[in-house]
Amino acid sequence: MRNLGKIVLAAALATGLTACGSSDQASPGSAGGVTIGKTTTTTTASNLPACTVDQIPIGGQAGAKPTITVPDTCSPPKELLSKDLVVGTGKDVTAGVTMQTHYVLVTWSDKVELDNSWDRGETYPLQNVGKAGVIDGWNEGVIGMKEGGRRLLVIPPDKGYGQGGNGVKPNETLVFVVDAVAVS
Repeated sequence: MRNLGKIVLAAALATGLTACGSSDQASPGSAGGVTIGKTTTTTTASNLPACTVDQIPIGGQAGAKPTITVPDTCSPPKELLSKDLVVGTGKDVTAGVTMQTHYVLVTWSDKVELDNSWDRGETYPLQNVGKAGVIDGWNEGVIGMKEGGRRLLVIPPDKGYGQGGNGVKPNETLVFVVDAVAVS
């Protein structure tokens, strides 16, 4: 008897999911409204190609708070991406150094600035780069910068906060602009 209930439930779910399938043809005269008898396929970020760093517009001058615009034309990348927006001329950021940073964080899914050091008026210290008590995307992403530089980091969930979220949505892609203010 228990198995019969499971079989009936599975059949009902399969039938319901089949009814939710999409059609390649839209109903005539429908402009995104309700369509009776047919469904339309919508383009979402998940079926768009992955973004590159060049598709993420960054505004603002070096030394001032930047702006980050998460595009709607591509999906979040699955790997750590970085791009030097300004190449510094000072000391190299290598494993084990301490650096003072300024940063802005925007979450990919809702395109909202979640945090930044600029508004607090103080830099964020990063000690023992490569093994610092921050997300892997930062430990890996800032290595190779130079003092005075600015870098865009696009951090996938597995190098960010993952399923736990820790103040952001679970499995969130993070977009940072990081300034290497001082390196020691």
